[in-house]
Amino acid sequence: MTTMARGTSVPVAGGGSAVRRHELAAFLRSRRERITPEQVGLPRGARRRTPGLRREEVAHLSAVGVTWYTWLEQARDIQVSVQVLDALARTLLLDRSERAHLFRLADATDPTPAAHCEGITDAVRITLDQLNPLPASVQNSRYDILAYNRAYANLLCDLDAIPPEDRNCMLLVHTNAEWQESFVHLDETRRLMAAKLRASMAGHLTEPAWKLLVKRLESESPEFRENWRRYEIVTTRTRTKQFRNRHVGLLELHHTDLWLTPELGARLVTFTPADEASREKLERLYALFNQG
Repeated sequence: MTTMARGTSVPVAGGGSAVRRHELAAFLRSRRERITPEQVGLPRGARRRTPGLRREEVAHLSAVGVTWYTWLEQARDIQVSVQVLDALARTLLLDRSERAHLFRLADATDPTPAAHCEGITDAVRITLDQLNPLPASVQNSRYDILAYNRAYANLLCDLDAIPPEDRNCMLLVHTNAEWQESFVHLDETRRLMAAKLRASMAGHLTEPAWKLLVKRLESESPEFRENWRRYEIVTTRTRTKQFRNRHVGLLELHHTDLWLTPELGARLVTFTPADEASREKLERLYALFNQG
């Protein structure tokens, strides 16, 4: 019998009070019942009587034990990890508010960048705005995009259309087709980014958010799995990059990191034109989305 879910090495309070457990169980049931099989790529079948998904289907899609998930919906006093909560949120297609509600009911801290934006002060946001039309963003060492200006929003894809919890450069370069098409040297970029993530992770080996990101990348990207197994290490460095923007064409830009804290935490990532043609294209790109 399966009694534990994956990821229990980083447990959080899945029960707490009986009231909290019952509220969590009711919330999961309500969200499970509203998802149709077609929404998650499953056949409906002729004999389906359960509204929405079955418990075993949610368990399978979330890679957790059926017995364990059943106990969770029965409000039993069991433990659940942030990795499992993240998987359930994705399976049940929770929006940002619903995801936050799930983590609150489980008395857990959501490790995604949508929930935490350390270091993003009003002064930083003003700086980002003033840098337009130069693309700029604030990222942490895990590649979460914590904030960005209008120029950056349309440099590699329509970033506003990406859910906040998925605004991660490492994730986007491995799973988002538009982001991938923007890189002239995609394979080299992926390899370098995996090597830099490996170097940064040395100081965060036990942190749930880091483990969650690597697990998701290994699950969704064969290219990441291959590069991760190389165990290459690269430190941060200034580089000139070429991008293929769908609105203005080829751009050659200098990439610079400016650290916002004494330790290697949040950093201001800026792109400046390497030539006059790229400068004119950046101005044209910014103007396209800031008319009037």
